[in-house]
Amino acid sequence: MPPSTSTTRPDVLRVASDSSAAASWAALAPLLAGQPRVRLSRDGGKSYPQKHERDLTQGLPTSPAAVRIFGKDGTCRAIFLDFDSSVAGVDWVEADVRALQSWLHRCGARWIEDFSPNGGRHVYIPLQERVTFSAARDLVEALGTKYRSLDKTPHQNLHHGCVRTPGSRHKSGGHQELAMSLNLAYDIAKRPNTPHIWQAMTADLAEEIAAVKALRLEQPFKQPAAAAETLAAAAPGRMSRAMEQLARTGLYDANRYSTDSEARQAVLVAAAAAGLSLTDVQRRLLQGNWPGLASFYARYRAGHRSKSLQRDWAKALRHIQKSSGEKRLDINARKSPTSEPSTQAGGIQGVSVSSDADAEHRFIRTWRNALQLREQRYRDSREGLGRRMVLRALGEAAHMSASRFVEFGSRSIAVATGMDHTTVQLHLKAIRSENDGLAILVEEGRGTKADLYMLTIPGDIKAAAEDMSWRKGKIHALRPVFRELGIPAALVYESLEHSPAALRSVDLVRATGLSRTAVTEALEILAAWNLISRSKSLEWAIVATTSLKELAEQFGVLEAVARQLRKYAQDRIIWREWLSKRAHTVAELLSPTDDYPWQTYEGPPDDWTLSHMAFAQVS
Repeated sequence: MPPSTSTTRPDVLRVASDSSAAASWAALAPLLAGQPRVRLSRDGGKSYPQKHERDLTQGLPTSPAAVRIFGKDGTCRAIFLDFDSSVAGVDWVEADVRALQSWLHRCGARWIEDFSPNGGRHVYIPLQERVTFSAARDLVEALGTKYRSLDKTPHQNLHHGCVRTPGSRHKSGGHQELAMSLNLAYDIAKRPNTPHIWQAMTADLAEEIAAVKALRLEQPFKQPAAAAETLAAAAPGRMSRAMEQLARTGLYDANRYSTDSEARQAVLVAAAAAGLSLTDVQRRLLQGNWPGLASFYARYRAGHRSKSLQRDWAKALRHIQKSSGEKRLDINARKSPTSEPSTQAGGIQGVSVSSDADAEHRFIRTWRNALQLREQRYRDSREGLGRRMVLRALGEAAHMSASRFVEFGSRSIAVATGMDHTTVQLHLKAIRSENDGLAILVEEGRGTKADLYMLTIPGDIKAAAEDMSWRKGKIHALRPVFRELGIPAALVYESLEHSPAALRSVDLVRATGLSRTAVTEALEILAAWNLISRSKSLEWAIVATTSLKELAEQFGVLEAVARQLRKYAQDRIIWREWLSKRAHTVAELLSPTDDYPWQTYEGPPDDWTLSHMAFAQVS
């Protein structure tokens, strides 16, 4: 009869655990690693510096060890998803992993899973065909917008990205233990997911991937700090530090280079201009000194990469020759003061036409054209009118922040639109569910930070929106006076406000997308309060002497807005107090747990208020 657990010696259990961990490491680490290299932690698992990197063997290291995710060619053979329990606790990790498992199952993918002694989880998705650094990073960052506890940083660093695999020792004691049998995990690693499954995963996350790519355009690019031993391999005085970093890390400023192709061409031009030969570049690629540049060629088959490099090198030489000839011609040339600067992004020193703020201004103005085209689908139904106001609130916030990215929640929009925040939540959910909508959710709110939305222009109306003239003036959500006069009156007033000339009723029907009955009623209301007047030719125009703010004060609307703001301010106080009591574990929770007073507050309240919209923009 086998001994009971209570009589089993602890050292026997430890030996059995060590034996199982060694078997897991030997079987899986070589199959998951992007290259046969491993980094050891000499400080008990706090860091994995490059100086402690060595060849990967089947023998289990005696200290915590993490395998390299990417190979010398800038590609990986598996996706490593690290769910960190220190972010929001073990329960959050469990919920995120269950949601991920459901998504992987829908995509037909197979995965390996293990868990750490502290409650963290690792999910590995082996791939039959290696994927590039940029493609893997896009997928992981897209998943990071859905799963709060997912650590995206391992896949964001081509040169230093590494993760502990099953069997590795953990800093808190114990090992990374498989959540499945070793036989099953080994079978998944030996028969990895096909390219068809990879395509299914990326297609399902297409919107999230597009959002994270667009988000990079908003974030200032910072060159990663390079270790001294890495820079030692570079030829000093040859290429600029920025180009050298790009070639090694594969990271580039998305505002300067819109695609991997442009970035790789810039590296080659810089290399050629610095005096390197094609052989020098090929040697750096084969030796793994430039994995970033190598990853840009990974989309080609192995036999075609050399030919592609040769073609790009010839283009780089022609570009340098052409640039040199133009510089000589420009010595005595007379330039027109009306000439526009070059916007070529593939060169070494690309010049932007305008600042980021100007680019965002143009985008937001074009988005307003897209809103004008798209909102015709909503017509004048109750739900459609509310949807239009919510979209206008997003546009108004974008104008105020000078960015297509706006971070606020349902209570802020409720102040701007005069709706209840629960109604706003329904509209936002409907907007997010539209495949060709005007806004997408980039990241869910957490802690005192609200949801992050990005304005988008649907592809089917992008050309039409760009061809339309920009509308002058500001975009408004629902100004306080129209809480009393109604949304149809607000839309009619807005159309007259933006029109350079008076309009007839039939013109307003076409401009607002409302029914003739709704427009007629709105005109009567506006005329009754001397907001508009009709000429003898039956055309309507705004009465400039009538103040919207004074009329709102007359209706008592501003007091109603103030009460709404006070209520939401109280909600935020309660939410912060609830957070402060759990600051050590849940300081950035996405939503409250069961002990939060759900019956009274449909929290968590967003922290960003639109009170400025409600009061300063009323006239």
